Amino acid sequence: MKSSYKSSLAKRSKFKLNLVLLICLTESDRSANNMGKLILHGMKLSPCVRSTFAVAAAIGVEMEYRHIDLFKMENRTPEFMEMNPVHAVPVLEDEGRYIIDGHAVLSYLVDQYGAEHQHLYPKDPFQRAMVDQKLHFDSGILYIRLRNLSMRVYMEDHPKFPQADIDAVYEAYGYMEKFLSKTPYLAGDHLTIADLCCVCTITSGGLFAPISEERFPKLSD
Repeated sequence: MKSSYKSSLAKRSKFKLNLVLLICLTESDRSANNMGKLILHGMKLSPCVRSTFAVAAAIGVEMEYRHIDLFKMENRTPEFMEMNPVHAVPVLEDEGRYIIDGHAVLSYLVDQYGAEHQHLYPKDPFQRAMVDQKLHFDSGILYIRLRNLSMRVYMEDHPKFPQADIDAVYEAYGYMEKFLSKTPYLAGDHLTIADLCCVCTITSGGLFAPISEERFPKLSD
């Protein structure tokens, strides 16, 4: 079950941006021109790690990737805990400084290295607020609800998914469907880091909460 789930992560969703996953998963294995400057500590099973690669690929920034095996508790070592006391991935290291929240990493990458790609995280206060709003939606609703299910795959040999938890995920999909009924993308009329973030999150739900084109036509487009 666990190995089947892992191999399904990048295949199950038909969200309009799912090709981004192909970029971020291959980008992580390339030699980086700025090797030694930006270092991403993480595990590719993490949606936040995948979204970091997606944004880095979108703005043309390369990173050294250092794998942190969560199953081996490598995020609990003294060295990792020194970087991130809350022992979560990803951690972005930039010249000895550490950013330890995946959503903060995305905005930092565009602000610091995406001068030609500001549309991904606009400077206009209202437009930026719309992006931030959807990032908070991901961190506070979408990601948490999917994580409640996905963690069962990792922690249990024969996981059972409570219907209430599955229904909560579908409710979150419904919110996204309503967002997309008003604008072509989650935060407006063009691609932003909010889209890249959320697509990497929902691909983790394909095994236990697949997206139906009939039920969620905008999300499936």
